[in-house]
Amino acid sequence: MSYAIKVEHLSKRYTLYHGASAGSLKELAEYARRKILNKLRPNRDVSTDPYQITSEDFWALKDVSFEVKKGAKLGVMGRNGAGKSTLLKILSHITEPTEGKISIDGQISSLLEVGTGFHPELSGRENVFLNGAILGMPRAEILRKFDEIVAFSEIEQFIDTPFKRYSSGMQVRLAFSVAAHLESDILILDEVLAVGDVAFQKKCLKKMDEISNRGTTVVFVNHGVDSIKQYCNQAIVLEKGKLILDTTDIDQAIALYLGDAA
Repeated sequence: MSYAIKVEHLSKRYTLYHGASAGSLKELAEYARRKILNKLRPNRDVSTDPYQITSEDFWALKDVSFEVKKGAKLGVMGRNGAGKSTLLKILSHITEPTEGKISIDGQISSLLEVGTGFHPELSGRENVFLNGAILGMPRAEILRKFDEIVAFSEIEQFIDTPFKRYSSGMQVRLAFSVAAHLESDILILDEVLAVGDVAFQKKCLKKMDEISNRGTTVVFVNHGVDSIKQYCNQAIVLEKGKLILDTTDIDQAIALYLGDAA
């Protein structure tokens, strides 16, 4: 296969509920009470009952198709709610698509949300082994790379401190370091550079360059267009769940995204 990722007519539908089911405990109790009354009075008009539950379909993604070659660095852009995180969750096999299919050639390592795969009560050291195992890293490989992982994260002083006491920046440092040192074929990153200082962000981009130079395919979501321009050689732009651009012209993608986001 010449591609690492192939997405064909991908769609994801969620059902949104409105009314008592989405409200407070008091509203739920009132809904239950009215439901009983409605059964006792079947001819009662309930069309204007504020406690009625209604639902609607929401398409987070709709008919999205694109292909990512092996070793490519794909930037995914779009305003909030465009479907970026949903796409990455499907690519990471965290959620299933409603329609369409994805084809993946290789092992995936992903970092989608701060703290995902880390136990708050365990120390940073223990979490390195836990998260590494979750990502598919053999224990022998974790042991071999442990010092390198901790050194890259720059939190050596706190490695035996419970993870719950880490700042969000420290959590990202450790999580990114574990994911980046896993010898995977595809690395998926969702807004990991949104937290942390500028110096560490630059360090992450440099590490991502090293990873891609080894042939790893990287899928990267970041609202910072400078990082996308500096790092990526392919970009897609999503708008309301639909793919509106797939290009290797990063400037064109950024211009479209900024125009859409303005």
